[in-house]
Amino acid sequence: MSRTLYLRIVQAVEQHDNYFEQKRDRVGRLGLSSLQKITAAFFMLSYGVPADFMDQYIRIGESSVIQSLRRFVKAVVEVFGEEYLRSPNENDTARLLAIGQRRGFPGMLGSLDCMHWRWKNYPNPWRGQYTGHEHEPTIILEAVASHDLWIWHAFFWFTRVTQ
Repeated sequence: MSRTLYLRIVQAVEQHDNYFEQKRDRVGRLGLSSLQKITAAFFMLSYGVPADFMDQYIRIGESSVIQSLRRFVKAVVEVFGEEYLRSPNENDTARLLAIGQRRGFPGMLGSLDCMHWRWKNYPNPWRGQYTGHEHEPTIILEAVASHDLWIWHAFFWFTRVTQ
């Protein structure tokens, strides 16, 4: 993620929810900064690390990380949801079809791709039931993206071994 995009998200979230503003406690010491809280939330979402992992690198406690994550996700949906977390409308569809036509792909809205991720924390009772192409449990992401990398469809699923 580019620095500019990251700082745009930070600024929008700060303006939406005053929880992310840096405040002083009763003794007068500065509390956690918005960058600490939002970076911790990004880390958890991006890398799937546990909340207590943040204490070593970002110097933020587990309960603060969990609260930051919850409030961050809620703020992102409320701030960016209407523009970015929506289905394509008629104008989007017409624009994407016109771009596809100009690029030599008439009738194409975007490109479909699937990706396998190793499912390292799958439940033990399901052991052996869900495997991917490498004979290990995997979760599959199916996504449709347009030429400008706008994701119009995303779906997670897993494969099931059939006998």
